[in-house]
Amino acid sequence: MTNTHDRRNALKKIVGTTAAFATPFMSKATSYLPVKPMVLKGNIKQSVCKWCYNDIPLDEFCVAAKNMGLQSVELLGPDEWPVLKKHGLTCAMASYWEEDFGITKCWNRKENHKKLIAMYEKVIPMVAEAGLDQIITFSGNREGMDDQTGMKNCAEGLKQIMPLAKKHKVLVVMELLNSKVNHPDYMCDHTVWGVDLCKMIGSENFKLLYDIYHMQIMEGDVIATIKEHHPYISHYHTGGVPGRAEIDQTQELYYPAIVKAILDTGFDGFIAQEFVPQSGKPLASLQEGVEICDV
Repeated sequence: MTNTHDRRNALKKIVGTTAAFATPFMSKATSYLPVKPMVLKGNIKQSVCKWCYNDIPLDEFCVAAKNMGLQSVELLGPDEWPVLKKHGLTCAMASYWEEDFGITKCWNRKENHKKLIAMYEKVIPMVAEAGLDQIITFSGNREGMDDQTGMKNCAEGLKQIMPLAKKHKVLVVMELLNSKVNHPDYMCDHTVWGVDLCKMIGSENFKLLYDIYHMQIMEGDVIATIKEHHPYISHYHTGGVPGRAEIDQTQELYYPAIVKAILDTGFDGFIAQEFVPQSGKPLASLQEGVEICDV
């Protein structure tokens, strides 16, 4: 099951982080590195969410990711972007948070707008300067608010940062999460709600992150939903159902067909591995997931 606490911490602003440079010895986790670099078909660009591998130092993890043919390590903040660049990797979905903002407290409350706008006005140019083009955001929890009011509030706030996002060619991307298992009360928990928010905002610089794991739990019908709503989706996350474990034969989703459906829409962005390995060999599990999605 998802370690929500770890992910919440990973999505906050990185404070006092020191980039871990390569050491003369490697950690135990390095024993799971591929013997030799993998060569992928390359039809889909693949990324990975670092929070799922918190025990592995970032430098070592970048070496493993590069060997697997991954092009990105994501949900990382500004202090970590230079480490990725050093290894020839990008951050396909940047993350940056201040105060207590994040998954549960965000755009659906007007009282948050002033600080959120200031925060994104600060980070959007940083994202562009680093050569990145996507920054994550969230709706916030309902806390008794009806979905239509929350949508209007999100749109009102997000519209105010769209001119800056357009100027810097950065997408602000709201993630679809399940409110049934991992994120109780989260508002942006159905694809249609997110799509309606995109329409209300009316900007090409606001898109959705379609998390396949979360949306399988909330609504199912993954491939049909992707086909119908793909113009509003700029990024995808994987994850095994149930439990966000490996995306192999132990779970109910068949990822080769899902990735093929994504490609059939003309998608040229990233799909990121965001499962929590249960095998005891995290990098071996990640390598298998990369191979499964390499259609």
